[in-house]
Amino acid sequence: MTATKLLPAGTVTILCAGDAAPAVFATPGEALAALPGGPAAVHTGDVLVRDDGSPAGPAVRRCEQLRALAGTGRILVSARAAAALGDAVELHDLGVHRLPDLTAPERVFELGGTAGPLRSLDAVPNNLPVQLTGFVGRDAEVRDVRRQLAGTRLVTLAGPGGSGKTRLAAQVAAGADRPDGVWWVELDAVTEVAERVAATLGVPVEPHVGAARSVATELRDRRVLLCLDNCEHVLDGAAELAVELLRSCPEVAVLMTSREPLDVPGETVWRVPPLAVEDAVALFVERAGAVRPLFTLDASSAAAVRSICTRLDGIPLAVELAAAWLGTLTPHQIDAGLDDRFALLTRGPRGVPARQRTLEGSIAWSHDQLGAEDRAVFRRLAVFAGGFKLDAAGGPAVLPALGRLVDKSLVLAEDGRYRLLETLREYAAARLAEAGETAAARDRHLDHYLAVAEAAEPELDRDKDAWRARVEPERDNLRAALEWGLAQEDPARGRRLAAAVAWLWNLHGRGHEGLAFLRRAVARCPDDRTPLQARLLTGMGLVADTTAPFDLEAARRGLDLATELGEAGLRARCLSLTALGHLYTDWDAAWDVAVEAEKVAEAAGDGFARDSALMLRGIVRFARDRHDEAAPLLEDASAGLLRRGDRGLASTVLSVRSGIALAAADLPRARAFAEQAVDVAAPLGDFHRVNTTLCRLAQVHCAAGDVDAGFRVMEPFLRLLETAGDVFVPGMAGVLGELHRRRGEFETALGWFGREAVPGTYLAAQGLAERGALLRALGRVEEAAEVLATAVELTRRWDLPSLLAEALDQQGYLAEPSQAAELHYEALGLRVDHGLRLGVLAGLDALTTLFARTGREADAARVFVSASQARAELGVPRRPSEQAELAALGLATAEPPMGLDEVVAFVRRARGTRGRPSSGWASLTPTELEVVKLAAEGCTNPEIGTRLFMSRGTVKTHLAHVYAKLGIANRTELATLAATHLS
Repeated sequence: MTATKLLPAGTVTILCAGDAAPAVFATPGEALAALPGGPAAVHTGDVLVRDDGSPAGPAVRRCEQLRALAGTGRILVSARAAAALGDAVELHDLGVHRLPDLTAPERVFELGGTAGPLRSLDAVPNNLPVQLTGFVGRDAEVRDVRRQLAGTRLVTLAGPGGSGKTRLAAQVAAGADRPDGVWWVELDAVTEVAERVAATLGVPVEPHVGAARSVATELRDRRVLLCLDNCEHVLDGAAELAVELLRSCPEVAVLMTSREPLDVPGETVWRVPPLAVEDAVALFVERAGAVRPLFTLDASSAAAVRSICTRLDGIPLAVELAAAWLGTLTPHQIDAGLDDRFALLTRGPRGVPARQRTLEGSIAWSHDQLGAEDRAVFRRLAVFAGGFKLDAAGGPAVLPALGRLVDKSLVLAEDGRYRLLETLREYAAARLAEAGETAAARDRHLDHYLAVAEAAEPELDRDKDAWRARVEPERDNLRAALEWGLAQEDPARGRRLAAAVAWLWNLHGRGHEGLAFLRRAVARCPDDRTPLQARLLTGMGLVADTTAPFDLEAARRGLDLATELGEAGLRARCLSLTALGHLYTDWDAAWDVAVEAEKVAEAAGDGFARDSALMLRGIVRFARDRHDEAAPLLEDASAGLLRRGDRGLASTVLSVRSGIALAAADLPRARAFAEQAVDVAAPLGDFHRVNTTLCRLAQVHCAAGDVDAGFRVMEPFLRLLETAGDVFVPGMAGVLGELHRRRGEFETALGWFGREAVPGTYLAAQGLAERGALLRALGRVEEAAEVLATAVELTRRWDLPSLLAEALDQQGYLAEPSQAAELHYEALGLRVDHGLRLGVLAGLDALTTLFARTGREADAARVFVSASQARAELGVPRRPSEQAELAALGLATAEPPMGLDEVVAFVRRARGTRGRPSSGWASLTPTELEVVKLAAEGCTNPEIGTRLFMSRGTVKTHLAHVYAKLGIANRTELATLAATHLS
């Protein structure tokens, strides 16, 4: 419909009923009285009236969208109309809802009452941005793009900058039928597309697989619309992700906006046309109302506005830029101002679409209308990436100019930050270069963000969450500042910035990028022997913790330099990082270095280094099942780590504390710690830390017999593994193996437990006892015996009591009764000595089977019934296969069940009276006899440990047991007894 005039009609009430055209009434009451029957919507607002008397403007669109929510038979009333009605009618408050135009949510009321939810935008999970201005026109284009998406899964909205691609895509997305979500990802200042998408969706990125495959795995069976906005500068990354999604996710659709197509198979390129003239005029009038509230399209102005819109080719950004000048110019002056600019554009660069030349001209014209001060501010904003705050732009001194730039739509203001659209930023950058100010502006940019980073550093030791909140939003600016600073002839500022933001690269799986910056910073001054170089090396070691955990080179170099310089705090941190590097391969070294780190940190007053060292010591003690010693260390460490927001280490500590509680069969406490660990790690978005905590939570579910809950927790792993292949997260394989074992899927479980071992580390002993048990259950006895022999050797070498006990029990199932008794009782002793109550229950089941095998059914029954009651009280059921095996023995007794400690004492007394005595030479176990033999030969504890693959602490424990059983006090008395019994 061609409108010559758009005149104000004042504040009225609009009624949209059924399929009829919107109608205008003086009051909401009159509108309701005229209702022909539902569905309908009533809204009060300011409207414009066309030549033919029909209403137009944002209020009319609002009412039409409200009508769309009404569905069938409902009568909806906007908040403004409801306020005007007052108590005249009874309305039901339906709450706040987003309408399809993506503007601010609207509180909706209903006349009468109808069951069922509204069909608002909130019905579908989404993160679609709230638009501060309405979407004008393009009804046909929206329908066409939606049809394209229904028939193909990758649609690229292509067109020049400012052509309205983003708003059109958002409007299409608002009406998408995607029950699993509609997700918007802004790529304006991004270099890594898949990483940004993963961060937006909350998908942890496994570094070896990459972000694209991680995202595809997460979305594989979901009905999702993914909208990628502003892809032109990251076409390769966008294409890679799009192809991965097309291949792997049959129900995911991708809607992209870009100045040029991706040029990949399966892509439908939809060229965004200019706005129709009438739509462009409506857009101009609506945007003009924001700067000149009384502006209307009368006979005088209509021709000028139509001329402006036509000559600007209906490009939305150009129309909006022109309309913004109505605060100071008339439509005729704007139209006249475009004359010379278009003349210049006819001689513009070749090979560029005409609409882009027109947009360049409109931007240039808007730029030329600025005063000298505003132009200077505008071009200097080109150095910012990803937005900026007022202080970065120059503070209060530039606020007036910045306000004028916002008014002219040259700068966007969003939640306390400002940014330039990319097209405008490029234009500003060109003007900056023409003025010869690029180097000076980038120097100021670097100085500002160096000051921000260094001012924030103290928060690292007080509140890392506060530090992240302050620094993380500036990641893109920090990256740009680092690039500039490290490229200068004097790289000092770039090196200082790299050192100040080292922690930044521990977030969201960006360790490789951070290592690259830090290595460049170190390499710029390779012979430097200053505290700055020591900080950079410490930062490299810190980032390597999550990126290259076995690489100790940077930490060692940092330690040497910090020691040389007398930098106690840096020395403590490098010691902790070095200890961490030893954790997988040498526990004694890890312990010794951590002890030194703690002492140095205490003296230096470095709480982080101290707590890191405490954590490492606690982990070493936990790994060796010395839980009574580990618990206070971990509790002390977690308090400081949580207080400072050191989420990565704190989540690890909480996970270990969960493991301690689980070993003690305290499931409520284990679950609480595991859930807290997951919550603490989640904001980091770090693949290994988040998923390690999830493994612990799944392990707790598994111990409680809730296999389905365990699999739900592990579902992200399973998705990733189907496409990623070999992904390593400590504990992952063991948890998945146990879940499948409890389902009776022994072959699958066997494969998982086989993936647990990592040669050359303590993990080499992981999963072996479980593999032996599964091989035995599958009838592969010789293989089981071989695996279990290796398990016993490795668990003794690494001093892993719980794993050794499990391996001994499994050997006992394969042995003849007398040898089985030796093995089962040694396993039980290990568990009792280390407080491993969960393992004690497994040991009681092994002894139940042994008693039944040797004709002691009464004892077997008492142990079985007592252990079953203990399991029920603790909430730790047996594996189904094991429960079935024990139930098949048909054990029953009239004796009341004993408590857990009582039944343990019972079986130990039974051993003393019917097997090995509790004291004297005959009471010594085979392992204790081996220790006695070597001690009698004069071997020291470390030498005995080396010969028997034990730690010094384990040797000391065995000797203490021997002394107690034999009633002696020292090695001299032991040598005398040994000479008698071993001769």
